[in-house]
Amino acid sequence: MNPLLWPVRSCANGLGLAWWARVRTQSPDVTYWFGPFVRRRTLEAELPAFVEDLRAEAPASLEVELLRTRRGEPLTELG
Repeated sequence: MNPLLWPVRSCANGLGLAWWARVRTQSPDVTYWFGPFVRRRTLEAELPAFVEDLRAEAPASLEVELLRTRRGEPLTELG
């Protein structure tokens, strides 16, 4: 992610206009948040590498959902 775009991403996130990926895994039961992105296609371009890293942990299942929302910490939730 380009650090020069952080102010734009932060503003979009604050307004609830940022794109996020919510990735849920089972065994371990964890929800990961990946974002924020100003454009959906940028998220879609960056997401495969993130998902590949999670698949390397060999979860029993992995579900991805793209959302336009406001999100803060934590970016990883157990349970």
